[in-house]
Amino acid sequence: MSITAAKGFTAAGIAAGIKENGNPDLALVVNTGPRLAAAGVFTSNRVKAAPVLWSEQVLKGGQLSAVVLNSGGANACTGPKGFQDTHATAEKVAASLNTAGYDETGGHDAGTVAVCSTGLIGLLLPMDKVLPGVDKAVAQLSPHGGEKAAIAIKTTDSVHKTAQVTVGEAGGGWTVGGMAKGAGMLAPGLATMLVVLTTDADLPAEDLDAALRSATRTTFDRVDSDGCMSTNDTVLLLASGASGVVPEKDAFTEAVRTVCDDLARQLIGDAEGASKEIRIEVINAANEDDAVEVGRSIAGNNLLKCAVHGEDPNWGRVLSAIGTTSAAFEPDRLNVAINDVWVCKNGSFGEDRELVDMRYREVRITADLAAGDASAVIWSNDLTADYVHENSAYSS
Repeated sequence: MSITAAKGFTAAGIAAGIKENGNPDLALVVNTGPRLAAAGVFTSNRVKAAPVLWSEQVLKGGQLSAVVLNSGGANACTGPKGFQDTHATAEKVAASLNTAGYDETGGHDAGTVAVCSTGLIGLLLPMDKVLPGVDKAVAQLSPHGGEKAAIAIKTTDSVHKTAQVTVGEAGGGWTVGGMAKGAGMLAPGLATMLVVLTTDADLPAEDLDAALRSATRTTFDRVDSDGCMSTNDTVLLLASGASGVVPEKDAFTEAVRTVCDDLARQLIGDAEGASKEIRIEVINAANEDDAVEVGRSIAGNNLLKCAVHGEDPNWGRVLSAIGTTSAAFEPDRLNVAINDVWVCKNGSFGEDRELVDMRYREVRITADLAAGDASAVIWSNDLTADYVHENSAYSS
């Protein structure tokens, strides 16, 4: 259940000393080939962290030999020095791998090393810890190191997050594996996270890019915990080709989507302070864009999120959120169900709200726009005092 489930990858997770508490804080994933194809999607925030700017540039070549990730510092809004530090980290990874003899693919260089960072914005990384940490991580690389890598990228996460799909029989099959971090600043526009996906399928970069963009569009892009978009969002997909199998494109895209969906659900389940997971399904919309817009508006309604936390089936707040959108609908035709009880019918009261049981962690909200046949699902969570406490004390 990790990024090393696919053949052709090694990984490590170590404590470099970036975090003052001594917890693991640096991860390394290495593609040992024979193929080095890769694709990535990044935050749409106009304020981008140095590692995002670097990795976007690197991915233009369609190849990655390694990914280095650190927690304990975002290296965002750190000016030219922050970008220089990112470049130095990539150079160090390449040099350390070459020194250690990881040259199965003909050697490593900084131009094929992606860098990802997560943590507090506005602080430079302690490079006197990061660079020696790279050497330590290289020394611990292993085909069994995926779980340690997933642990090392945690920030406010309470648990590490991994997923895996294998298609076909042993010896003739292929695998997609992945790891993710994220518990706060989860919002559309990728949703805040660092994600590394790996596969031993034999596919070129353009096929990886198409599959990744299709998968993230209906998974990570439809997670909205708190409406806050990060500066560091990164999702990378690396292919080693080690299985020797060239999968059918639709099957591969579905496998990537399944892993992304699993990780996205884990992210929302671990959202900071959350006590409820909210599944918002918009049905009978005029088109998919309308369905997504309405779902995001409902997900971002803090009054509704508080009501869900208090187990109050306050359907009026759902209608209020729908009404702020540009979606096609008639107010007197809207219907809303909470946990399958249609508490609102034709824009007014419906079934008895006392029938709604909200005791359990998952709460389902269905919004029927009665305007077409398109639909979309957005995942969110409730707003709690624990969320406020965690984020008010985040940097202190």
